[in-house]
Amino acid sequence: MKKTIITMLIALVALVSSAETYSYLKFTKVGGSTVTCSVEGIKVTYDDTHITVTNVDGTTTLALADVQDMYFSNEAGGSDFKVGDVNNDGNVNITDVTALINYLLSGNASIVNLDAADVNGDGAVNITDVTSLINLLLKGDA
Repeated sequence: MKKTIITMLIALVALVSSAETYSYLKFTKVGGSTVTCSVEGIKVTYDDTHITVTNVDGTTTLALADVQDMYFSNEAGGSDFKVGDVNNDGNVNITDVTALINYLLSGNASIVNLDAADVNGDGAVNITDVTSLINLLLKGDA
């Protein structure tokens, strides 16, 4: 256990020092999609099941089981999305809640960004993501 904690602390120190020379922290998810986070004001935390990145743009939470790779880059490219922007209009608001509910009722994945719809980062898109999205909007974190 002590060895694991020391390894994680070394990794976090390396993460912070690397962030100073790169503009983005990227995560490649199982399946190939990429989540890109600006390193401006970055804070990375994790627990047994999730990694959470907080920066000037907000908070992104990913299930560790879905993360295949993590790396720094100066390129913003990739399938960047904002968590909660279910309808891909660039804003997180009540229309995203409606789009997410419509997806859950219809099963029509062409109407939503499934990566952005996994608001709680557990790897599944379901009713708990609706609750998480509503909470995100009520807190004003969107």
